[in-house]
Amino acid sequence: MASVDIEAPADLILHNGQIATNDPRQPFVAALAIRDGLIQQIGDDAEIMGLRGPLTEVVDLGRRTAIPGLNDSHIHLIRGGLNYNLELRWDGVPSLSMALQMLKEQAQRTPPGQWVRVVGGWSEFQFAERRLPTLEELNAAAPDTPVFILHLYCQAMLNQAALRAVGYTRDSPNPQGGTIERDKAGHPTGLLLAKPNAMILYATLAKGPKLPPEQQINSTRHFLRELNRLGITSCIDAGGGFQNYPDDYQVVNELDQRGELTVRIAYNLFTQKPKEEKQDFARWMKMTAPCAGSDFYRTNGAGEMLVFSAADFEDFLEPRPDLPATMEAELGEVVSLLARNKWPFRLHATYDESIDRFLDVLETVHREVPIDRLGWFFDHAETISDRNIERVGALGGGIAVQHRMAFQGEYFVDRYGAKAAERTPPLRRMLDAGIPVGAGTDATRVASYNPFAAIYWLVSGRTCGGLALYPAANRLSREAALRLYTVGSAGFSGESEKKGRLVAGQFADICVLSADYFSIPEVEIKALESVLTIVAGKPVYATEEFRRLDPPALPVLPEWSPVAKFGGYGAPLASPATTTRQVAQPCRAHNHGPLHQHGGLGGCMCWAF
Repeated sequence: MASVDIEAPADLILHNGQIATNDPRQPFVAALAIRDGLIQQIGDDAEIMGLRGPLTEVVDLGRRTAIPGLNDSHIHLIRGGLNYNLELRWDGVPSLSMALQMLKEQAQRTPPGQWVRVVGGWSEFQFAERRLPTLEELNAAAPDTPVFILHLYCQAMLNQAALRAVGYTRDSPNPQGGTIERDKAGHPTGLLLAKPNAMILYATLAKGPKLPPEQQINSTRHFLRELNRLGITSCIDAGGGFQNYPDDYQVVNELDQRGELTVRIAYNLFTQKPKEEKQDFARWMKMTAPCAGSDFYRTNGAGEMLVFSAADFEDFLEPRPDLPATMEAELGEVVSLLARNKWPFRLHATYDESIDRFLDVLETVHREVPIDRLGWFFDHAETISDRNIERVGALGGGIAVQHRMAFQGEYFVDRYGAKAAERTPPLRRMLDAGIPVGAGTDATRVASYNPFAAIYWLVSGRTCGGLALYPAANRLSREAALRLYTVGSAGFSGESEKKGRLVAGQFADICVLSADYFSIPEVEIKALESVLTIVAGKPVYATEEFRRLDPPALPVLPEWSPVAKFGGYGAPLASPATTTRQVAQPCRAHNHGPLHQHGGLGGCMCWAF
């Protein structure tokens, strides 16, 4: 924890608030002072106002609730930022009819040669209609503009214009790792299926146009601002397919050098070459090292893909994949290399059957090169057993959890049953075992990047379609969920002494909420936003009564971008003609009371945020 002069005049004072500190000794305070980008002091209004000097900025919170800035321990921010301005977001859209109207409007705005892309973050169960769009609806909405719709990592839907753009015909063979659905005459219908993995989805999306570098910078800045709107101030980037180091990191590098990052990023390196994974990591070890960089942008370690043979691809519409017999030897080589060079790592792990084999490898490596102080963790772990939780703890590991089940819970229940779904993942068991646990989203393709939707899942145990997955014994209190999204996540980048709590010496990363997280009805948690987000002591996003503190507006490039027309999560800029929403009415369908409205398109908005 950094030292800060506790007697010098503050740069910024927040007062008259309900500030949650994550410090059990002082859980809530009314005020805090910030100096040099750090929390200088916390306390009551009188003692903090004593630090006011002639140049101190003073902000009255008006009794609003403030929390430590949220930290997504598993997000694909770097890849998401490069493409954000190209993507139409259906995240949080309450009805399919609204989503299709947005698609139609965007197709009309999109110039020739460009695509309309909806790249994950949504589920058919969030829609009032509770179904996927049909290929006929996509073709009707956009007869001439290529449309690519990614649904989780299960499938992609292409209209006829997109099939022509990517060159799929009746003569095209099925690519490795996927299936092109065909009609009776052998012509592609537009449906691509991820069987047995998502490579066909990655590869087809990669055929689309990219933004030029300057517009990628603009796109990334808008994505950062969107995350700030939702209270995110830090993250750990988990790499991704077709995200090459260092080429695809030049934009965030430049933003860091310009001082324009508004989310702190610790990034992991994700291997790109099957059967050449060890060479990838050996090469990167000569280029960077864990903790290399700044407090805003730094290398974190390896993963989430360490070797392709260890990728237990999650698609609950399909049976659990069996990993190849070569996995143990290949994973062991890479983990040994990382351990010898003191590189922390993370590993994608969905199923307990896979985790069991991974742990066999890790225990073998540990006998040669100890890993219990390395700072390693599993990602996801939806079906991990109690026994394997104990094994993770014995090796000094942790688990990063995400709300993927909020998007796929219905599929899991259909395949494995409601009883098995009750501990997917076993959150309380992990915490009771004392292992480190952090929270995140796995955005932007598998799930939405909205952290409050993920926190709602942790607290309520419900999918975005409203299905109750977890009994009370596997749900978290609001305080515990917040700790996972702050202190818990900070531990996975080795920064628990720097961030996650609002106490003297930690980073002044704060979000002031649109409503009181601790007292609002549970269902309203997913509708929360930040009205004032502060990173390193400086406002990076502000609205409502704090709007004067908002940084200057940034134009959206290109001008036809879906972001310019609709915004991001929940389509906040959508016009009344698009949404046709009515005045809020009592929700009689789900018995939630008058605060929960039905959309004018006929759908209940209780679950769709």
